[in-house]
Amino acid sequence: MSKEFSCTQRVSQQLQKELAVILQREIRDSRMGMVTISDVEVSRDLAYAKVFVTFLCVGEQTPEDSLAALKEHEAHIRMMLGKRIRLRLTPEVRFVYDNTLVEGMRMSNLVSEVVNSDKRRAEESGREEEE
Repeated sequence: MSKEFSCTQRVSQQLQKELAVILQREIRDSRMGMVTISDVEVSRDLAYAKVFVTFLCVGEQTPEDSLAALKEHEAHIRMMLGKRIRLRLTPEVRFVYDNTLVEGMRMSNLVSEVVNSDKRRAEESGREEEE
C-alpha cells in the first residue's frame, strides 16, 4: 500500500498553517498589507521552504514593498517556526510573490472583453441583415 501523502507534503501543510498564524498574530509591520500564503514548497531534504505569498495592499503599499518587508523578517519567522514545529531541522524560509491571482484576474478580464465584443458584433450583423 502506497503512502497517501509524502513527508514533504505533510511538512509543507504544517508549515503553511503555522506561518499563517505567525504572520497574522506575531509580525507587525506597517509596510505589509494583509498577507495570504497560497502555497509552500519544501525541498526533499526539508532544509528549504519556498513560501508563495499574495498581498492585499492598501493605499500606497505595493507588493514589492510588502515582500521586501517580509524578507526582513525571515530570520525571526524561522526562529518562531522552530519553536512551534518539532523537526530535526527548521527549514530556511524564502518568500516569493505569487502573481497567479493577479494573472488569473487579468486573463478573466481579457476573456470577458472578447466575449462582449463578439456579442456586439453579432448584434450589429443581425441589425444589418434586418435592413
